[in-house]
Amino acid sequence: METSDRLISPIERRGDEALDVSLRPKTLREYIGQDKIKANLEITIAAAKKRSEPIEHVLLYGAPGLGKTTLAHVIANEIGANIRVTSGPAIEKSGDLAAILTNLEAGDILFIDEIHRLHKTIEEILYPAMEDYALDIIMGKGPSARTLRLDLPKFTIIGATTLASLLSAPLRDRFGITHHLNFYEISDIEKIIKRSAKILNVEIEEAAKTAIAARSRRTPRIANRLLKRVRDYCEVKGDGKITMKDCLEAFTMLEVDELGLDLIDRRILETIAQKFKGGPVGLNTLAASTGEEIDTIENMYEPYLMQLGFLDRSPRGRMITHLGYEHLGMKVPGMDKLV
Repeated sequence: METSDRLISPIERRGDEALDVSLRPKTLREYIGQDKIKANLEITIAAAKKRSEPIEHVLLYGAPGLGKTTLAHVIANEIGANIRVTSGPAIEKSGDLAAILTNLEAGDILFIDEIHRLHKTIEEILYPAMEDYALDIIMGKGPSARTLRLDLPKFTIIGATTLASLLSAPLRDRFGITHHLNFYEISDIEKIIKRSAKILNVEIEEAAKTAIAARSRRTPRIANRLLKRVRDYCEVKGDGKITMKDCLEAFTMLEVDELGLDLIDRRILETIAQKFKGGPVGLNTLAASTGEEIDTIENMYEPYLMQLGFLDRSPRGRMITHLGYEHLGMKVPGMDKLV
């Protein structure tokens, strides 16, 4: 199974975009969670509007599915600015970036998703654009080459990344505002589900809302995706209302347990517990044993398993914890000797 095709993957899947747009909040008041970031942005936006200036360049970083793109659109709406959307991989040539920048108007926002994937030569063109609102174009080649500088209107770049550590220091330093989006509290996820259900015109029981939130891995994108799948099940198998009974039946069919773990998560834990007697086991060996890519295990599966306290990392390798054994319903090795 491709990582992005997993039901509980935080990565945007085919079909997610239309759902995300329909459920996307338009203002900071509608945006649920990330309260400290919202409070800071309110001050930043109010001050910029008072001075009739664009806000400083903003860098948003955090795990996939936490609302970086949504927050960029909210900022644009709050300021009343037009927003242009692109991504690091989409800007392949310097001419691509030049075309985008020269078409911006004063006060516009340029949102660059996956900004850590910008090519180094593109970054170097971006530096004077961000710092001096100027675009340097090299005319000709060799000794006769000369630089032509074009003035740009004052604009704001909002960059989003899941891997802030991969941004070069010069690029990172040119962002005046940096915000880290954290995983959401379950209470905030419940509010998001309630809001989404209302927009989707779906009636949902409180207990069912709590059950979906518990499986969301504290990520809004996953919560909305699960809500959509449960809604489909209830429309076909029930009367359309999302009840606790139908909700649990849907999750049983989807093979998502009460903490949001799917078959792959459990297979990783079971492999460590059964094949390697609880670990430690090296990442290469674990990847070969489970049939998953090393980067996929390290970046997609491990973080949540470690958040739950089911997996531990040491210099010698990965180990399943007592909590992990208990979740799998397996006996912790050596516990009977302690009794």
